[in-house]
Amino acid sequence: MRRFARVVLLASLVGLAVACRAPTRATDPATLADTPANTSGDTAADTAEPTPLPVPTPTAVPTSTPTPIPPKTLTICQAEEPNTLFIYGSPSRGARNVLEAIYDGPIDTRTYQSQPVILEKLPSLADGDAALKPVTATDGDTVVEASGLTTVLRPGVSVLDADGQETTFKSDVVTMTQMVVTFTLRADITWADGQPLTANDSRYAFELAQAFEGVPLRLRALVDQTYSYEVVDEHTVVWTSIPGYRDTFSFQGFHVQNFYSMNFFQPLPRHVWGTTDARQLLETEVAHRYPLGWGAFIIREWVDGDHITLVRNPNYFRASEGLPYLDEVTVRFVPNLRQALRELGAGTCDIIAQDVIEQEAMRTGTLAPLLEAAQQGAVQLVQAPSTEWEHLDFSVERAEWVRRPPFFSDARMRQAVAMCVHRDRIAGEAIPYGKPAVSDSYVATDHPLYAGSRLIEHDYNPTAALALLDEIGWRDEDGDGVREAHSVPGIGSGTPLSLTLLTNGDHLAHERTARILVENLAACGINLTVEYMPANEFFADGPDGPVFGRQFDLALFSWLNDLDAPCWLYLTSAIPSVENWWATSNNPGYSSADYDKACGSALDSFPGTGAYVSFHKAAQRIFSRDLPVLPLYFVPKLVAVRPGVSGLTLDPTQHLEFWAIEEFDLEALAEQ
Repeated sequence: MRRFARVVLLASLVGLAVACRAPTRATDPATLADTPANTSGDTAADTAEPTPLPVPTPTAVPTSTPTPIPPKTLTICQAEEPNTLFIYGSPSRGARNVLEAIYDGPIDTRTYQSQPVILEKLPSLADGDAALKPVTATDGDTVVEASGLTTVLRPGVSVLDADGQETTFKSDVVTMTQMVVTFTLRADITWADGQPLTANDSRYAFELAQAFEGVPLRLRALVDQTYSYEVVDEHTVVWTSIPGYRDTFSFQGFHVQNFYSMNFFQPLPRHVWGTTDARQLLETEVAHRYPLGWGAFIIREWVDGDHITLVRNPNYFRASEGLPYLDEVTVRFVPNLRQALRELGAGTCDIIAQDVIEQEAMRTGTLAPLLEAAQQGAVQLVQAPSTEWEHLDFSVERAEWVRRPPFFSDARMRQAVAMCVHRDRIAGEAIPYGKPAVSDSYVATDHPLYAGSRLIEHDYNPTAALALLDEIGWRDEDGDGVREAHSVPGIGSGTPLSLTLLTNGDHLAHERTARILVENLAACGINLTVEYMPANEFFADGPDGPVFGRQFDLALFSWLNDLDAPCWLYLTSAIPSVENWWATSNNPGYSSADYDKACGSALDSFPGTGAYVSFHKAAQRIFSRDLPVLPLYFVPKLVAVRPGVSGLTLDPTQHLEFWAIEEFDLEALAEQ
C-alpha cells in the first residue's frame, strides 16, 4: 500500500487499372462459302474468292502490380523486461503491460467504475444476477468473522448474523448471509487459436489459483472466501461465497475491497494447459513466455534482454470494428529516459512508457530532458490524474512516550494551518508538468463516491487563519515573528509555535512543496523546519519509525488508492500500535467514534446500495471537519509519445498505460 512512488494510420489504397479492349472478330471461311455466286457470265478470274481480311494482331494489355502496404508497426520503450507472463507467477509491472495486449479485460475500469469486456454485463444486486441468501453455518465451517477475516467457526467467534447484527457463536448453528453471483460470458470470444473461450476456462483459472500461494493478496482473499465456483453452461459460471462474506476484507490492519461484481476468475486455456501439472506452468514456455490469450495481439518472439514482438490476433473478437489498428507492436527494454528520447528522435521508439519516466524522476528528481523535448515539439505528453494523492499529516495523538507538545490535538489548530497553506500553488509548482487535481477528501473529485458539497472546505485564507490562531491562544506577543502559546490547553505558556516537517527526500516534488509550506506557515507566524529522510527510514514501521511510530509534528507523503473510497485509512483500529505491529495506516493517531461508525457502516455495505454511498459520504464529511490530514493533490501520471501516435488514453484507475492497446495507431505511417 505505501507509496514508493507510477495510434489512426493514414493508409493509401492503390487502384488496379485494368485496360479493356473491344473483342476482335476473325473471318470465318464458312461464311465466305455462303456468299452468292456470280451469274453475269464473268471469267473465272472474275469469280475468284475475295481476299480474306487481315486479322489484327492482339496488343499486349499493360498490367500494374499493387504497391504493398507496409505493416503498421509501433515500438514502445519501457524500462523493465517482463519476469514472467504467467498471471499466477507474480508478473512484474513490465510483464503486466505486455499481458494487456494478450488478454483484453476481462473487466476494465474507467474513472473508478468497472466495465465488462468479455462478459455480457457486470452482475448487480439490483438486477438479480447477484443475490444475498440466508445460510446456516455450524461448528467447523469456514466463515467470515465480524472483523472481516476468514476463520473456522468455533464457540466464541464473533460473526454477523443474517440481519447484520454482530453475535458470538456458542454452539449448534448460526444463520448468516451468503452471496451468489452469476457471470455470463459473451458468446463471440475465442482464444487466439480459434477455440471457443468458455466458462470452463474460468473454472480452470479458479482451480489453478487454489494451487498457488503466491497470488496477489486480493486474489488470495477471493479464493479463501469462495465456497464454490461452478460452471452452469458453456457461457455461465456461478460464484458462491462462504457464509458472512463482505466485499471488504481485513489484512494486518489494512482493508481491501474486492467488489462482488468482479469476483470472476480470468480465463486460462484448459485445452492447452490442462494436461500440465500446475507447478510446471511456472517454467513452461507455453505459459511463462508465450501464453495463449484472447486479446488483440499474440507474441511472435521474445529476445531476452532486448525486445518482445507482438502481432495481430486474427481471431480477436473486436476485429469487425477494425481493431486492432496495428499489425505489430514491439516492446523494447530501454533502461533510461535519455536513451529513450534518443530512440524516439531516431524513429526507433514511438512511446516512452510510464516506468521509464518514473524511474528518471526517482533517480534525478527532474524530468527536464523530457519537458525540453516536449517544448521543442519532439514529443507529446499524454497525462491524466493517478490514484496517488499527496497529503500533509498532522500528529493528532502521539505515541505515549513522546514528549513533544501536542500541537495538533485541537481540530481548530489543524483547520488554521490548513487555511495557511496555498494548496493551488503547491499543486501548480510541485509537479513540473500538467495541473494536479486538488481535492478536499481522500477520494478524487471525479470519483462517484466523492462527497462534494457535503465537505467542509479549507481554502487558502490567511486572514481567517490568523484570527483562529489568536482565538486558540497562539499569539506573537514578543514580536519575533513566531507565535507563542498563551493559555493553550496542554501546552506550556510561552512555548513557540515551532514545528518540524518530515518528508521523503527522494522526490523533488516534496522539496518544492516543503519550501512553499515553510513560506506559507511563516506568514502565519509559524516556524517550520524541514527534515528530509531516506524512504526506508521515513516509511519504517513503529515504534522506531518516526511517522508510523507517531513521533512527528507534520509529515508529507502520499498514499496510492484503488477503486474504493479508503475511509479505513483513518479508523481508530488502524492507529499504529503494539497490538497491530505498528504496521497500519492511521499515523496521525486520529480517533473519532462518529467517523468509525460511518466508515464501518460503509465497509459493511455492498456497492450499488444507497447505504454504501451515504455512509461513505458521511465519513468524508466528518474527515473534512476533523482534518487529521490535509489532502493536497492527486499526482498526475505521464506517458511520452512521438507526434503522430494516437489512441493512447490514460485513466486514473488503469494503472497500466497499455490497457487499450487495441486502439493505438500511427498517422501517416506510409510517409515515414
